[in-house]
Amino acid sequence: MAENTAVKNESKEAQLAKASRMNMIRSILPVVGLVGIFLLFNILTGGGMVKSKNLLLSQVYVTVISAMGVFFIMTMGGLDFSQGSIMGMASIAVCMLSKYNIVLAILGGILTGAVIGAFNGFFYVNRKIKSFIVTICSMFLFRGVIKYLASDAPVAASMKVYDFDNMPFKLTLTLIVLVIGFVIFRFTKFGMYLKAIGAGEKAAMFAGIRTDRMKFLIYVLSGAITGLAAFLNVAKNGSATANAGNQLETQILIALVLGGMPISGGAKVRFSNIIVGSMLYVVLQNGLQMMGMSVQIQQLIQGVVFLVFVAIFADRQSLKVIK
Repeated sequence: MAENTAVKNESKEAQLAKASRMNMIRSILPVVGLVGIFLLFNILTGGGMVKSKNLLLSQVYVTVISAMGVFFIMTMGGLDFSQGSIMGMASIAVCMLSKYNIVLAILGGILTGAVIGAFNGFFYVNRKIKSFIVTICSMFLFRGVIKYLASDAPVAASMKVYDFDNMPFKLTLTLIVLVIGFVIFRFTKFGMYLKAIGAGEKAAMFAGIRTDRMKFLIYVLSGAITGLAAFLNVAKNGSATANAGNQLETQILIALVLGGMPISGGAKVRFSNIIVGSMLYVVLQNGLQMMGMSVQIQQLIQGVVFLVFVAIFADRQSLKVIK
């Protein structure tokens, strides 16, 4: 009996050691991938990646900020496919209001995103519809509204928005958003509750967490964050077209997974998933473009890379409980 117990204890210790090694590999792999892909494309493009570093940075701000809201949603085990439509609607609001006041335009974009997030949260929480179904429906719904508002001509913004299309402003705003998000995620009950819901919603409820309220607030917050990112999008483009924000939800999902984000959320998520993943996605996308590859080939390669990372980071025992 004693020998059997010792063998079992050794087996458990071996399993724990193996799990610890796998977690370490999963945490390091995205960073290694980012450095490796950057160096690879820099060699293949004859130093083009280093020369275009300012272009890379200018593209990553919107992705990083928008990804943070989806990061919170995925941490609690949900999904959101409406981010592109939120970006489009908020961009139109920013363009319209910028003609009156820039501060009003920023607040209008945030409010627009928050309202659409509340729309998603209501049907997800109150009507008990799965998050991916609700957000897919709202994606098509608001994309139709965007097409109606901007199909004839782009919705132009005030020329004053171009004053904010500079690296110091965009970098400062992005850092402020990231620092606030990091503090909330790591050092408040809010972040702890998010991970608890992702790890097990029923257990979180029994622990006294108001899960429905948390889920609703997260969708509102995510929409508001993307509404803020819409201002940077408008500052860069000067207008909102019928395709504003198109495919943003796919870009964010790929970026987070490339950053090592577990699709099922829970305690294994890391805030660094946002930054590393967004940078990795932008580097991969720009590297493929610099090499002159067609859109179809780019999508093919991105799909293969995405599939590989999902296979590595997916927790197969938890995938069945995506909310």
